[in-house]
Amino acid sequence: MKIISPATEQFNIEKEPFYLPTKDEVQIFQTAWRNQIPVLLKGPTGCGKTRFISAMAYQLGLPLITVSCHEDLSASDLIGRYLLQGNEVFWSDGPMTAAVRMGAILYLDEVVEARKDTIVAIHPLTDHRRSLSIDKLADVLQAPDSFMLVMSYNPGYQSMLKELKPSTRQRFVSLEFSYPTQEQEQAILCKETKINPEIALILVKLAQKIRNLVNQGLEEGVSTRLLVHTARLITGGIAPKQACHVSLCLSLTDDSYMQQTITALIEDYFA
Repeated sequence: MKIISPATEQFNIEKEPFYLPTKDEVQIFQTAWRNQIPVLLKGPTGCGKTRFISAMAYQLGLPLITVSCHEDLSASDLIGRYLLQGNEVFWSDGPMTAAVRMGAILYLDEVVEARKDTIVAIHPLTDHRRSLSIDKLADVLQAPDSFMLVMSYNPGYQSMLKELKPSTRQRFVSLEFSYPTQEQEQAILCKETKINPEIALILVKLAQKIRNLVNQGLEEGVSTRLLVHTARLITGGIAPKQACHVSLCLSLTDDSYMQQTITALIEDYFA
């Protein structure tokens, strides 16, 4: 029977992603990889978790396979399944099986969104066994030393019904991400978009004010990713107030009162 697994080359990161460390997350991650310890990333949307993983994969010289988890994601989607093509039946590796075979970093983004059987399927890869059982092939794959499992979720956004169980959480060391400091976020905007440093600083200060509205009617604060989008609109010729309106206002909320509040803040900073 033919077994199809994706080519390693398509998951290699050829250009180093720009990532500005905020604490000691790089050292902890690399130490965890050397000691074959899985890692859990916690933090709000757009604060740099995915960029961080890409940078670590590049620095370690490893392929990176990313899975965006959702409520319909099953264990079979991760492990693989039989497919029929013409008169031939073949096995197609899922992303988790492919990552184990090639010794890659497997990144499960927003893992709590996945079905419960998906979470259970990863457990043997997170303890001393470091193995993956493929029942349909009657086979067990042993993960090579380079393989690493990384998961992420947003604890402030997920409901209590979707919290990770302690039996899963305690299989990982955790790195907590937050928004960068004012100086760091300004540097990120300047590096990513070549925006004027003074305008970058105004955007960062505006974002910090908007983040203070969380739990006062705003569901989530301004992500660094969204700030980068705003800065790119400005460097592309869009007026700062309009750029902030379509990104920092309309993208964050549909509530008319909250939009008025954010618009007032934008007017204050870009009078």
